[in-house]
Amino acid sequence: MVGIILVFGCAMFGRLTFRRVQLSRAGGVEVSLRQPRGSGLRGWRRWRLGMGRYVGDGFAWYPIAGLRARPGVVLDRAELEITDRRAPSEAEEPLMPPSATVLACRDRHERVELAMSPDVLTGYLSWLQAGPPGQSTGYRQAS
Repeated sequence: MVGIILVFGCAMFGRLTFRRVQLSRAGGVEVSLRQPRGSGLRGWRRWRLGMGRYVGDGFAWYPIAGLRARPGVVLDRAELEITDRRAPSEAEEPLMPPSATVLACRDRHERVELAMSPDVLTGYLSWLQAGPPGQSTGYRQAS
């Protein structure tokens, strides 16, 4: 019985490692994400580590621990708004990339908090501001 559990644990670890390497090679960046609790409930869910990828006009977030090949969240650049920017609390720091900044973001479908390292943040903000000629940049920061 212990052998079966050990083999299963090793297989899961291998799958998660393979997934992380695969997303990193495809242009993925390390991003922690937190979503609000379900309707009628106050507060936020726990932070989850994942990989973000820029896919056309969307930012797709894939949970590291997920088994599905589809992203858990996709944010649309044309609709995206940064509503707040802050440093993580002491309790949040261990759950995030080093020297992370927390962005509260929303589009018409999702409201999330993203935590990313300074290098990833620079790329994310540049991606938000960029866009094809003739198209709105989609970059709006709430005041």
